[in-house]
Amino acid sequence: MQLIARDLAIDRGGRRIVDRVSFTVASGEALVLTGPNGAGKTTLIRAIAGFLPVAEGEVRLDGGTADTEIAEQSHLVGHRDGIKGAMTVAENAGFFSRYLGSAPNGPRSGKGSGLVHSALERLGLAGLADVPAAWLSAGQRRRLGLSRLLLAERPLWLLDEPTVSLDASAVETLAGIVGEHLVRGGIVIAATHIPLGLADARELRMGGA
Repeated sequence: MQLIARDLAIDRGGRRIVDRVSFTVASGEALVLTGPNGAGKTTLIRAIAGFLPVAEGEVRLDGGTADTEIAEQSHLVGHRDGIKGAMTVAENAGFFSRYLGSAPNGPRSGKGSGLVHSALERLGLAGLADVPAAWLSAGQRRRLGLSRLLLAERPLWLLDEPTVSLDASAVETLAGIVGEHLVRGGIVIAATHIPLGLADARELRMGGA
């Protein structure tokens, strides 16, 4: 499987934010997007996911599920966690499992509450399963949002500053989860200011001349 971007150009608000960017990321590989704020890292990730239009060029996932949009084969972890405060931690995770597991590449969805418990335990949230999400700290909310990575299988992970609000221990846990995904043949594109401990990751610096 390969994610291929060719001569991508992306405009926002009448301005060209990303101009003539090309790269290829194959199964088992990670590409880390670096650069200053406003360099276009989030714009590029959202365009790959299909949430922003591409003005020029193309992006495609070769070897994925045929006739299925890239978004349906991806996990997008962005700045917003998508968590409902009135629902408990377990209810939020259960929703992620049911909703995301109904899409292609989601065979784990049939494991039900056992999968939810396993994901929450991995991220240190099992003891908070019955707590309303509105009561969580910023770091706990972030970990709950990241639980979707363990609740449905998607080959492509698009991670936009995934370590925001995480302490050192949680960053280490996330690095392990990402590393396991790569070992299974997954693809990761991550915009981050904090190294994820991925020794073989390639870097694409955004915002250059």
